[in-house]
Amino acid sequence: MGKAWKERSILPGFGLSMGFTVMYLSLIVLFPLSAIFIKTSGMTWSAFWNTILDPRVISSYKISFGASIGAALINTVFGFIVAWVLVRYSFPGKRIVDALVDLPFALPTAVAGIALTTIYSQNGWVGSLLEPHGIKIAFTPLGITLALTFIGIPFVVRTLQPVIEELEKEVEEAAVSLGAGRWNTFRKVIFPELLPPLLTGFTLAFARAVGEYGSVVFISGNMPMKTEIAPLMIMTKLEQYDYTGATAIALVMLTISFLMLLVINYLQWRTNRHATQA
Repeated sequence: MGKAWKERSILPGFGLSMGFTVMYLSLIVLFPLSAIFIKTSGMTWSAFWNTILDPRVISSYKISFGASIGAALINTVFGFIVAWVLVRYSFPGKRIVDALVDLPFALPTAVAGIALTTIYSQNGWVGSLLEPHGIKIAFTPLGITLALTFIGIPFVVRTLQPVIEELEKEVEEAAVSLGAGRWNTFRKVIFPELLPPLLTGFTLAFARAVGEYGSVVFISGNMPMKTEIAPLMIMTKLEQYDYTGATAIALVMLTISFLMLLVINYLQWRTNRHATQA
Protein backbone atom coordinates (compact mmCIF):
# COMPACT_ATOMS: atom_id res chain seq x y z
CA MET A 1 0.00 0.00 0.00
CA GLY A 2 2.81 2.39 0.93
CA LYS A 3 4.69 1.56 -2.26
CA ALA A 4 1.59 2.17 -4.36
CA TRP A 5 1.08 5.53 -2.63
CA LYS A 6 4.67 6.56 -3.37
CA GLU A 7 4.23 5.62 -7.02
CA ARG A 8 1.08 7.69 -7.32
CA SER A 9 2.46 10.68 -5.42
CA ILE A 10 3.24 13.64 -7.67
CA LEU A 11 4.95 15.78 -5.02
CA PRO A 12 8.30 14.24 -4.01
CA GLY A 13 8.98 13.99 -0.31
CA PHE A 14 5.30 14.08 0.64
CA GLY A 15 5.87 13.42 4.32
CA LEU A 16 8.40 16.24 4.69
CA SER A 17 6.33 18.64 2.59
CA MET A 18 3.20 17.83 4.58
CA GLY A 19 5.09 18.45 7.80
CA PHE A 20 6.22 21.89 6.62
CA THR A 21 2.67 22.64 5.45
CA VAL A 22 1.14 21.83 8.83
CA MET A 23 3.88 23.74 10.66
CA TYR A 24 3.49 26.81 8.44
CA LEU A 25 -0.30 26.89 8.76
CA SER A 26 0.01 26.41 12.53
CA LEU A 27 2.39 29.35 12.89
CA ILE A 28 0.47 31.66 10.57
CA VAL A 29 -3.15 30.68 11.28
CA LEU A 30 -3.79 28.26 14.15
CA PHE A 31 -1.53 29.74 16.85
CA PRO A 32 -2.77 33.34 16.41
CA LEU A 33 -6.39 32.19 16.41
CA SER A 34 -5.84 30.01 19.47
CA ALA A 35 -4.39 33.05 21.26
CA ILE A 36 -7.81 34.71 20.93
CA PHE A 37 -9.47 31.80 22.72
CA ILE A 38 -6.76 31.65 25.38
CA LYS A 39 -6.91 35.39 26.10
CA THR A 40 -10.70 35.41 26.21
CA SER A 41 -10.78 32.43 28.57
CA GLY A 42 -9.34 34.68 31.26
CA MET A 43 -12.66 36.55 31.46
CA THR A 44 -15.50 35.57 33.70
CA TRP A 45 -18.76 34.59 32.01
CA SER A 46 -20.52 37.70 33.25
CA ALA A 47 -17.75 39.98 31.95
CA PHE A 48 -17.73 38.12 28.63
CA TRP A 49 -21.47 38.44 28.11
CA ASN A 50 -21.52 42.07 29.23
CA THR A 51 -18.81 42.85 26.68
CA ILE A 52 -20.22 41.09 23.62
CA LEU A 53 -23.86 41.98 24.36
CA ASP A 54 -23.24 45.65 24.95
CA PRO A 55 -25.74 47.56 22.74
CA ARG A 56 -22.94 49.55 21.13
CA VAL A 57 -21.04 46.38 20.27
CA ILE A 58 -24.15 44.62 18.92
CA SER A 59 -24.81 47.64 16.72
CA SER A 60 -21.28 47.38 15.35
CA TYR A 61 -21.85 43.68 14.54
CA LYS A 62 -24.99 44.51 12.59
CA ILE A 63 -23.28 47.26 10.62
CA SER A 64 -20.15 45.21 9.85
CA PHE A 65 -21.88 42.01 8.76
CA GLY A 66 -24.81 43.77 7.08
CA ALA A 67 -22.58 46.05 5.02
CA SER A 68 -20.20 43.18 4.22
CA ILE A 69 -22.99 40.95 2.92
CA GLY A 70 -24.49 43.84 0.95
CA ALA A 71 -21.13 44.74 -0.59
CA ALA A 72 -20.39 41.10 -1.44
CA LEU A 73 -23.76 40.73 -3.18
CA ILE A 74 -23.20 43.92 -5.18
CA ASN A 75 -19.75 42.73 -6.18
CA THR A 76 -21.13 39.34 -7.19
CA VAL A 77 -23.55 40.93 -9.65
CA PHE A 78 -21.39 43.69 -11.08
CA GLY A 79 -18.18 41.67 -10.79
CA PHE A 80 -19.75 39.10 -13.10
CA ILE A 81 -20.62 41.82 -15.62
CA VAL A 82 -17.09 43.27 -15.50
CA ALA A 83 -15.49 39.84 -15.88
CA TRP A 84 -17.80 38.94 -18.77
CA VAL A 85 -16.99 42.17 -20.63
CA LEU A 86 -13.24 41.77 -20.11
CA VAL A 87 -13.28 38.20 -21.42
CA ARG A 88 -15.84 38.25 -24.20
CA TYR A 89 -15.33 41.69 -25.78
CA SER A 90 -12.46 43.65 -27.29
CA PHE A 91 -12.51 47.42 -27.04
CA PRO A 92 -10.05 50.33 -26.84
CA GLY A 93 -8.50 50.66 -23.41
CA LYS A 94 -9.33 47.08 -22.40
CA ARG A 95 -5.93 46.56 -20.76
CA ILE A 96 -6.34 49.76 -18.77
CA VAL A 97 -9.75 48.65 -17.49
CA ASP A 98 -8.35 45.23 -16.66
CA ALA A 99 -5.51 46.84 -14.70
CA LEU A 100 -7.93 49.13 -12.84
CA VAL A 101 -9.66 46.06 -11.41
CA ASP A 102 -6.54 45.35 -9.36
CA LEU A 103 -6.22 48.93 -8.10
CA PRO A 104 -7.89 48.16 -4.72
CA PHE A 105 -5.18 45.51 -4.18
CA ALA A 106 -2.34 47.99 -4.68
CA LEU A 107 -3.91 51.08 -3.10
CA PRO A 108 -3.41 51.44 0.67
CA THR A 109 -6.79 51.11 2.35
CA ALA A 110 -6.37 54.37 4.28
CA VAL A 111 -5.76 56.22 1.01
CA ALA A 112 -8.87 54.62 -0.47
CA GLY A 113 -10.90 55.70 2.57
CA ILE A 114 -9.71 59.29 2.35
CA ALA A 115 -10.35 59.42 -1.40
CA LEU A 116 -13.87 58.01 -1.07
CA THR A 117 -14.66 60.40 1.77
CA THR A 118 -13.42 63.36 -0.26
CA ILE A 119 -15.50 62.39 -3.29
CA TYR A 120 -18.73 61.42 -1.53
CA SER A 121 -18.79 63.91 1.36
CA GLN A 122 -21.32 66.73 1.39
CA ASN A 123 -18.89 69.06 -0.40
CA GLY A 124 -17.31 66.37 -2.60
CA TRP A 125 -17.56 66.04 -6.36
CA VAL A 126 -20.28 63.40 -6.24
CA GLY A 127 -21.68 64.11 -2.79
CA SER A 128 -22.49 67.71 -3.69
CA LEU A 129 -24.60 66.47 -6.61
CA LEU A 130 -26.50 63.96 -4.48
CA GLU A 131 -27.02 66.21 -1.45
CA PRO A 132 -29.84 68.31 -3.04
CA HIS A 133 -31.75 65.07 -3.65
CA GLY A 134 -31.46 64.02 -0.01
CA ILE A 135 -28.94 61.26 -0.71
CA LYS A 136 -26.07 61.07 1.75
CA ILE A 137 -23.25 58.59 1.32
CA ALA A 138 -20.33 59.69 3.48
CA PHE A 139 -20.79 59.11 7.22
CA THR A 140 -23.68 56.70 6.67
CA PRO A 141 -24.01 52.89 6.39
CA LEU A 142 -24.33 53.43 2.64
CA GLY A 143 -20.83 54.90 2.62
CA ILE A 144 -19.51 51.89 4.53
CA THR A 145 -21.08 49.56 1.95
CA LEU A 146 -19.53 51.62 -0.84
CA ALA A 147 -16.06 51.36 0.69
CA LEU A 148 -16.42 47.59 1.18
CA THR A 149 -17.62 47.23 -2.40
CA PHE A 150 -14.55 49.10 -3.61
CA ILE A 151 -12.08 46.82 -1.84
CA GLY A 152 -13.93 43.59 -2.71
CA ILE A 153 -14.54 43.86 -6.46
CA PRO A 154 -11.20 42.31 -7.56
CA PHE A 155 -11.93 39.04 -5.75
CA VAL A 156 -15.07 38.37 -7.78
CA VAL A 157 -13.68 39.50 -11.12
CA ARG A 158 -10.43 37.53 -10.84
CA THR A 159 -12.30 34.43 -9.69
CA LEU A 160 -14.73 34.51 -12.61
CA GLN A 161 -12.39 35.46 -15.44
CA PRO A 162 -10.62 32.10 -15.92
CA VAL A 163 -13.93 30.22 -15.71
CA ILE A 164 -15.57 32.45 -18.33
CA GLU A 165 -12.54 32.00 -20.58
CA GLU A 166 -13.03 28.22 -20.43
CA LEU A 167 -16.72 28.37 -21.34
CA GLU A 168 -17.25 26.99 -24.81
CA LYS A 169 -19.11 29.40 -27.06
CA GLU A 170 -20.24 26.47 -29.20
CA VAL A 171 -22.52 25.30 -26.38
CA GLU A 172 -24.18 28.70 -26.22
CA GLU A 173 -24.53 28.79 -30.00
CA ALA A 174 -26.05 25.30 -29.96
CA ALA A 175 -28.62 26.41 -27.37
CA VAL A 176 -29.55 29.42 -29.49
CA SER A 177 -29.81 27.29 -32.63
CA LEU A 178 -32.24 25.01 -30.80
CA GLY A 179 -34.51 27.93 -30.09
CA ALA A 180 -33.42 29.03 -26.64
CA GLY A 181 -33.64 32.73 -25.97
CA ARG A 182 -31.01 34.81 -24.23
CA TRP A 183 -32.55 34.36 -20.79
CA ASN A 184 -32.92 30.58 -21.11
CA THR A 185 -29.39 30.26 -22.50
CA PHE A 186 -28.02 32.19 -19.57
CA ARG A 187 -30.15 30.39 -16.98
CA LYS A 188 -29.64 26.83 -18.21
CA VAL A 189 -26.25 26.91 -19.93
CA ILE A 190 -24.08 29.71 -18.53
CA PHE A 191 -25.28 30.22 -14.97
CA PRO A 192 -24.87 26.59 -13.78
CA GLU A 193 -21.21 26.71 -14.86
CA LEU A 194 -20.61 30.05 -13.17
CA LEU A 195 -22.46 29.40 -9.90
CA PRO A 196 -19.53 27.71 -8.06
CA PRO A 197 -17.04 30.52 -8.89
CA LEU A 198 -19.72 33.09 -8.10
CA LEU A 199 -20.09 31.58 -4.63
CA THR A 200 -16.31 31.54 -4.27
CA GLY A 201 -16.05 35.17 -5.30
CA PHE A 202 -18.84 36.11 -2.89
CA THR A 203 -17.07 34.28 -0.08
CA LEU A 204 -13.75 35.99 -0.76
CA ALA A 205 -15.34 39.44 -1.05
CA PHE A 206 -17.31 38.92 2.17
CA ALA A 207 -14.28 37.64 4.07
CA ARG A 208 -12.24 40.62 2.89
CA ALA A 209 -14.96 43.11 3.80
CA VAL A 210 -15.90 41.86 7.26
CA GLY A 211 -12.48 42.62 8.72
CA GLU A 212 -11.81 45.82 6.78
CA TYR A 213 -10.75 48.84 8.80
CA GLY A 214 -8.61 51.35 6.90
CA SER A 215 -10.96 52.23 4.04
CA VAL A 216 -14.03 52.34 6.31
CA VAL A 217 -12.84 54.29 9.33
CA PHE A 218 -12.79 57.61 7.45
CA ILE A 219 -15.99 57.39 5.41
CA SER A 220 -18.04 55.91 8.25
CA GLY A 221 -17.72 58.90 10.58
CA ASN A 222 -17.53 56.49 13.56
CA MET A 223 -20.81 57.60 15.09
CA PRO A 224 -21.80 55.32 18.01
CA MET A 225 -24.85 53.13 17.34
CA LYS A 226 -24.98 54.41 13.74
CA THR A 227 -21.77 53.92 11.77
CA GLU A 228 -19.33 52.18 14.11
CA ILE A 229 -17.93 48.94 12.74
CA ALA A 230 -16.77 45.98 14.82
CA PRO A 231 -13.06 46.32 13.92
CA LEU A 232 -13.22 49.90 15.23
CA MET A 233 -14.69 48.63 18.49
CA ILE A 234 -11.75 46.23 18.78
CA MET A 235 -9.30 49.08 18.18
CA THR A 236 -11.11 51.17 20.80
CA LYS A 237 -10.78 48.39 23.36
CA LEU A 238 -7.08 48.04 22.57
CA GLU A 239 -6.51 51.77 22.99
CA GLN A 240 -8.16 51.49 26.40
CA TYR A 241 -5.82 48.56 27.24
CA ASP A 242 -8.87 46.31 27.53
CA TYR A 243 -7.21 43.40 25.76
CA THR A 244 -9.64 40.76 26.99
CA GLY A 245 -12.57 42.87 25.82
CA ALA A 246 -10.97 43.25 22.39
CA THR A 247 -10.38 39.50 22.07
CA ALA A 248 -13.95 38.80 23.19
CA ILE A 249 -15.34 40.93 20.36
CA ALA A 250 -12.84 39.36 17.96
CA LEU A 251 -13.94 35.90 19.07
CA VAL A 252 -17.57 36.66 18.28
CA MET A 253 -16.63 38.00 14.85
CA LEU A 254 -14.47 34.95 14.21
CA THR A 255 -17.27 32.58 15.20
CA ILE A 256 -19.94 34.29 13.11
CA SER A 257 -17.62 34.56 10.10
CA PHE A 258 -16.63 30.91 10.38
CA LEU A 259 -20.26 29.76 10.52
CA MET A 260 -21.21 31.90 7.53
CA LEU A 261 -18.24 30.67 5.51
CA LEU A 262 -19.10 27.10 6.49
CA VAL A 263 -22.64 27.52 5.15
CA ILE A 264 -21.38 29.12 1.93
CA ASN A 265 -18.81 26.36 1.40
CA TYR A 266 -21.52 23.77 1.99
CA LEU A 267 -23.71 25.40 -0.67
CA GLN A 268 -20.75 25.45 -3.03
CA TRP A 269 -20.10 21.77 -2.37
CA ARG A 270 -23.75 20.93 -3.06
CA THR A 271 -23.64 22.95 -6.26
CA ASN A 272 -20.50 21.21 -7.50
CA ARG A 273 -21.98 17.83 -6.59
CA HIS A 274 -25.18 18.46 -8.54
CA ALA A 275 -23.18 19.78 -11.49
CA THR A 276 -20.99 16.64 -11.48
CA GLN A 277 -24.00 14.32 -11.29
CA ALA A 278 -25.72 16.17 -14.09
